[in-house]
Amino acid sequence: MHNIFMKELRLSASILSYLFIAFAIMFFLPGYPILCGVFFVTLGIFQSFQNAREANDIVFSALLPIAKRDVVKGKFLFVCFIELCAFFLMALVTVIRMTIMSGSEVYRHNALMNANLFALGMALLIFGLFNLIFVGGFFRTAHKFAKPFVTYIIAAFLAIGAGEAAHHFPGLAPVNAFGFEHLGLQFALLATGAACYAMLTRISFGNACGNFENINL
Repeated sequence: MHNIFMKELRLSASILSYLFIAFAIMFFLPGYPILCGVFFVTLGIFQSFQNAREANDIVFSALLPIAKRDVVKGKFLFVCFIELCAFFLMALVTVIRMTIMSGSEVYRHNALMNANLFALGMALLIFGLFNLIFVGGFFRTAHKFAKPFVTYIIAAFLAIGAGEAAHHFPGLAPVNAFGFEHLGLQFALLATGAACYAMLTRISFGNACGNFENINL
């Protein structure tokens, strides 16, 4: 498994997948929908799938002396690696905003979503949607990805819109807490996002393995 993962990192991956991790620092931007940074990270991963298709990477991987399930596992490990790298960068930015920059006026008067634990939970939810809709959708055919990616775009921006709008509804202002306010609620929302990410990724992986086994390459 280590070898197939290294193959994904060194041969199959587009350089854009690594460069687009930097969009995680969009969590620093005030007055901007910060969850768009999550979408750009997934756009970088999409470039790796596009490159892999053009290079017949899936066929090459399937011809290796490994199980077809391991081909799927290698792709998922790569996707999750990029997502978690970006997530940890987002988490670092969030901690800085919640501590060192907690007194900054430009953040305190931010009409849009603050960088807090709820935002991190939403980021994990969007990553989970990407894994379920796009990565899982790709392995239905192992070469068509336009429809699942467009479907994911719609779902992602609906989630972004919901996250941005949530604190404007009566009684939901605490989800946009600044600094360490409502910390218990913030941790609960982060845990919910993490659970959704794990569940959606696990469902997608299981479905992808089953679909890929039935594909005649």
